[in-house]
Amino acid sequence: MGEREDDRAKGGAIDGDSGRARKANGRRMKNFEISKEMNLPQDRVISFGPEELRGVVTPHNDALVVTVTIANYDVTRIFFDSGSSVNILFKGTLDEMNIEGCKLELISTPSYGFTDHDILPMGKIDLLMSMGSDPKRVTKMVSFTMIDAPSSYNGILGRPAMKYFKAIASTYHQKLKFPVGIEVGFRHGDQMVARRCYDGVVREKTKRVRMEVNIIRS
Repeated sequence: MGEREDDRAKGGAIDGDSGRARKANGRRMKNFEISKEMNLPQDRVISFGPEELRGVVTPHNDALVVTVTIANYDVTRIFFDSGSSVNILFKGTLDEMNIEGCKLELISTPSYGFTDHDILPMGKIDLLMSMGSDPKRVTKMVSFTMIDAPSSYNGILGRPAMKYFKAIASTYHQKLKFPVGIEVGFRHGDQMVARRCYDGVVREKTKRVRMEVNIIRS
């Protein structure tokens, strides 16, 4: 079997859309000193136990695909991917959301790993995103990189989203957990949707390979 969609590193403009910004971020890390007296966050401890497997079909090798609320729209087929350095929203998804006054901030840094080749994003947009259900619901402003490319997913949440929400994901337990005050919120993955999305990725890649082979033969 070929490389799975969730097995590859993906990236884009995360520390700034210029070489100067990225170098400045590197210098900040180099000069950072860890203090023994630093104030640690007082969030609840997040853990996963055997009880989290209720409702999960095992054994499995499914990606974690969830539904989240973006700009007041419940958006399905969101792939939670710790291998991605950016959050992605695909153009088709944004078009269906039909958000009025939607303006993109231009990006000059290509994104890679989301298609078979590097692609220049359409831009970047900040949107309110919520996870969980009341009363264990949290809302943050999330920066999405917009990509105009076909995908089985509506969007991808990468490491920046995990940082914003302090989220911990377990693909094995098909669950995403995050602190909500002194409580812990959660979101279940949908294994059937994850498998349909993966099948769609495989079919699309197979189609492109066959087209390339036919071109070479002709």
